[in-house]
Amino acid sequence: MPLPRRCGKTWTHYEEKETDVNIAVSLVADIAQQAATSAMIISADSDLSPAIRTALTLNPQAHIMAAFRPKRFSNELKRLMPASFTIGRAKFAQAQLPTKVQDSSSGHTFERPTHWA
Repeated sequence: MPLPRRCGKTWTHYEEKETDVNIAVSLVADIAQQAATSAMIISADSDLSPAIRTALTLNPQAHIMAAFRPKRFSNELKRLMPASFTIGRAKFAQAQLPTKVQDSSSGHTFERPTHWA
């Protein structure tokens, strides 16, 4: 949504909405309906704890773990999901696109922000 600045310029501001709620609902639904027997959550958001507890109550045999980003960790999630682990910075670096990617159909070049390196 465009927001006005004092100088009269506008910019687009994106806000995350209900992501953790959607993850929680999907996790519980999938475990309850036996659509999944295992899940990996890439988050350190302890707001997901009630959903994880519910999913494990519905199916104690379910294997649920968290993968924590570098510099992110939740003792509560680790306690609920002992198989959880931290993804190292080197793995993130290996998974990045090249510094520049060119779209072959349009010729447009996309550049990765330098602070992502």
